[in-house]
Amino acid sequence: MAEKLLYPPPLLSHEEVANDRAAFMDTLRRFHSLMGTKFMIPVIGGKEMDLHALYVEVTSRGGLAKVMEERKWREVMARFSFPATTTSASYVLRRYYLSLLHHYEQVYFFRAHGALLRPAASALTKTPRRKMRGTSDQSPAAAEAGKRMALPERLGGEPCSFSVTGSIDGKFEHGYLVTVKIAAETLRGVLYRVAPPPPAAAPPPPPPPPARGRRRRDPAQPRPNRSAYNFFFKEKHPELKATHPHREREYSRMIGDAWNRLAADDKMVYYRHSAEDKERYKREMQEYNERLKLAPSTMAG
Repeated sequence: MAEKLLYPPPLLSHEEVANDRAAFMDTLRRFHSLMGTKFMIPVIGGKEMDLHALYVEVTSRGGLAKVMEERKWREVMARFSFPATTTSASYVLRRYYLSLLHHYEQVYFFRAHGALLRPAASALTKTPRRKMRGTSDQSPAAAEAGKRMALPERLGGEPCSFSVTGSIDGKFEHGYLVTVKIAAETLRGVLYRVAPPPPAAAPPPPPPPPARGRRRRDPAQPRPNRSAYNFFFKEKHPELKATHPHREREYSRMIGDAWNRLAADDKMVYYRHSAEDKERYKREMQEYNERLKLAPSTMAG
């Protein structure tokens, strides 16, 4: 019996891959390698598709299922300047998201684990074309098949009321991953919590007067955590000063080029340093805030 394919654990948080394009591309390549799936950057109109921008645009709106459900795909497409010769851009963009980013989204955005989750039906179904005048009637079998294919579109666009059975496969910050049965179909998708309407807000207070001068940073406050690239930069900068002492203006570009050429496995060393430094910063900030509570008068200023 073949072994069931499971999701690998995430190497970084969603915030880290969303804010760092290099980290995103490294983890995406490693993800496909662990999953045993083919990975290559699509080329549209002679240009490579910006998969990082596509992932950020979709996840910032709640993920692919929510984008399709709330009909926000046009907003996502507006981020990309497709050439006039590219037809069916919406379909192409969605197809590549499903093949390259859907499972990555489940792990890094929804923090799913265990068995693979199929895309929501609304992401797989294309809007059916209307029947043209003058065409012959469909056979009963073809008509029934058309009803089954159009079911997700009716559910997404028209109010309906019926009972379904299902199970909760996972939980994340904003809702649940579920599997439901509708007639003879088994569907997987996402349920989002509906936030209650906010209470009526009081009128905002008047803005404070502009501060005079630059606010000094408390010297006792912990040093902020550094990114993986910061650790790499700190390591390479002294080497460049020793080997190229008269090219200081080019150090940033040279280090950036070296980072982009660095293999994914070698970069993970710096990502681990960054993760450890992040934990250090959280721990020290917690201690710092506790000291502020105990002695506010001595720590102020």
